Amino acid sequence: MASLGVIFQPSFPPERLRPAAQRAERARIAELWVFEDCFREGGIASVTAALAATERIRIGVGILPMPLRNVAALAMEAATIERLFPGRLRLGVGHGVLDWMGQVGARAASPLTLMREYVPALRGLLAGEEVTVDGRYVQLDHVRLDWPPAAPVPVLAAGEGPKTLGVTGEVADGTILTTGTSPDMVRTAVERIRAARTAAGRGGQHEIVVFLMTDFGHGSAERMEAEFDAWGLAGERRTAAVGDDEAVAAGVAALVEAGATTVLLQSLAHEADLDRWMDSAARIAARDWGA
Repeated sequence: MASLGVIFQPSFPPERLRPAAQRAERARIAELWVFEDCFREGGIASVTAALAATERIRIGVGILPMPLRNVAALAMEAATIERLFPGRLRLGVGHGVLDWMGQVGARAASPLTLMREYVPALRGLLAGEEVTVDGRYVQLDHVRLDWPPAAPVPVLAAGEGPKTLGVTGEVADGTILTTGTSPDMVRTAVERIRAARTAAGRGGQHEIVVFLMTDFGHGSAERMEAEFDAWGLAGERRTAAVGDDEAVAAGVAALVEAGATTVLLQSLAHEADLDRWMDSAARIAARDWGA
């Protein structure tokens, strides 16, 4: 079964997160994810607040920029959250926006090397293993968490380009495909990820999480064109689901058929009525999304 969730964007003030998460839970939406955009809400604080405000809904963060966080520190944070709220954390990491990483003096010269070192170390620590790494970016000397999660936390990694998608398939438990990913782009990504996993000798399921820009009702197509412009999206990346429920559901179905295991509906960055949008998203989430 594919999962359908929603995104709370950092363009909304932090004080709106708790009621948004509670409304999503009441509407029986499976997941709510947050961004961590520089220099807005912090991802760890946001995830923890949303989990504390709810009881069942899964809360994800897509993504936490690896260059900003020591891997042991992130493992400690994630393990603590998972033990406090078992089975509800969805953890995503990525390169981060390179210009932003440069602004804070954390830009990695080789983001792919960082991901290759970081994600396996994070997965190992969250699995309760003792981890030693002497890498270009990650150095750990016999590090083991005293309070690891009772069960390993899947680590998802964001990717766009073919090289990064190969690394996410090689080292991560799933891949996050962010805003502006078309069904054809999902298919291509899945093929690259599968090839990388085969080459690395990895089996088992690999999650594919896709963000889908979504707007409902009259005038939604026009509003989405302005949203595309604001995001600087062009060509195939101007992908969204707009219109009535059937049109939005068709957009979700196309991504699921292309290989998405989770689709996250993303509102306009400055959605005027987030409650009504959330209720519309709940109608889509209530459908049967068997893969």
